[in-house]
Amino acid sequence: MTKPSVAPAAGPVVIARGISKTFSGVRVLNEVDFDICSGEIHALIGENGAGKSTLVKIIGGVYSPTAGTLTVENEPVFFRNPHAARAAGIALIHQEPLTFQDLNVTENLYLGHTRGGGKPFINWSELYGKTDELLDTLGVKMRGHDPVRGMTIADQQMIEIASALSQNARVIIMDEPTAALSQGEVITLFDMIRRLKEQGRAIVFIGHRLEEILEIADRITVLRDGNLVGECPRNDATSDALVHMMINRSIKELIVKETVPIGDVLLETKGLSYPGQYENINIKVKQGEIVGMAGLVGAGRSEVASAIFGTQLALSGDIFIRGQKVRIKNPLQAMRKGVAMVSEDRARTGLVTAFAIKFNMTFAVLDRIATRLGFIKNKKEQELVARYGKYLNVKMRNTDQTVRELSGGNQQKVVIAKWLLTESEILILDEPTRGIDVGAKMEVYRLINELAKQGKAILMISSELPEILQLSDRVYVMCDGHVTAELNRDELDGNRIMAAASMVRHRSAV
Repeated sequence: MTKPSVAPAAGPVVIARGISKTFSGVRVLNEVDFDICSGEIHALIGENGAGKSTLVKIIGGVYSPTAGTLTVENEPVFFRNPHAARAAGIALIHQEPLTFQDLNVTENLYLGHTRGGGKPFINWSELYGKTDELLDTLGVKMRGHDPVRGMTIADQQMIEIASALSQNARVIIMDEPTAALSQGEVITLFDMIRRLKEQGRAIVFIGHRLEEILEIADRITVLRDGNLVGECPRNDATSDALVHMMINRSIKELIVKETVPIGDVLLETKGLSYPGQYENINIKVKQGEIVGMAGLVGAGRSEVASAIFGTQLALSGDIFIRGQKVRIKNPLQAMRKGVAMVSEDRARTGLVTAFAIKFNMTFAVLDRIATRLGFIKNKKEQELVARYGKYLNVKMRNTDQTVRELSGGNQQKVVIAKWLLTESEILILDEPTRGIDVGAKMEVYRLINELAKQGKAILMISSELPEILQLSDRVYVMCDGHVTAELNRDELDGNRIMAAASMVRHRSAV
């Protein structure tokens, strides 16, 4: 990796030089140089807190730089707000779409610029026609009259991209656009990004998943602790090199499996079925064992986990805990049986993001910190939150800070802390590192190993193949609702897992 030098032949549309930003006396960006070029996908990567979002928010007019300069098409600019940046052709697409649910596609797309040309009225017929034409050029199936309510995150992102194009955006900045998308939705988004590139648009792509970065980017820039570490073309980049630049460690150092004694079976399912989602699921998880569950999105892995935890009951089959058949009808019963689950979508089902860290951590153990009259014992609550916050290295100002203010990695640690407080013997981890940076992943891996050493039985669902290969003692592979392979640690191989995860015909290997 080298410092920025020669830009692509088309030349940069945006040039940022010496950009620094300070918040309350804390410098979060330190003299960063960054170029954005037409017809190029430029990836910006780094840990949470590295300064990525701050940098693009300065370019997008959300923040003003403390120091440094911006030029657009060789003209110096100073954006006082996002509207000024949009007027200069720069659009920032946030991770969480900023759409209005009660409006339709066209109304969202032209919100704030419906009249144009100083006309005294809105020609809706013309706008609906323009919307459909624009959506057609992007290869999107939705229509201008379609209501937004009920649309997926991916579809809402498409609306924001179309809105940017309707305002002739030449630069489109996407801040972690794939964090909440399925694999199929990521493929669709990447097709659109490539189409935008072919149109000559400049794309900035912020992401945590290195396999996506290496697939989509033409050029990659790495930030660490607010400093520019380096930049290189995609052809010169490798996952290991990028990880080393981000955290000064290699991938092999990142995921280390510790040897732990394996005990008795704590969790077992026999013939667990919900026709149309999964069938005849037979799995075992032993004390001290990390059992991976691999497969493509939609294979039924999360649905099986939900059945075990009682959030979506199976229609047939049995669940056994410590050899005893149990009937789990809801999460409260699961918790009483010693089962805890870190869900796939922490923002929707794992946290109340508007509430304080201390509330989110202790929500599942209120009976342990409350008086007989139901009042919270503040001292006991503070003691537990401080202990687990330190144990998991949660970076926070104080325990009263709202969860929404934390980085993705720290939010995930709060979810994990909540379930560790229940002292459950069986932990189901559904995509435990989704949407968090490399450094936070390393801490989660350390924690998973530590929990196994404590004798916990861990069922880990993950779409990250390196996690499955490096951490698992044993792996079940699912495809189209069926278990298609069971592999011991000495049998683990990426090709074997992917082959079993994409089998066409149904068969149960267990």
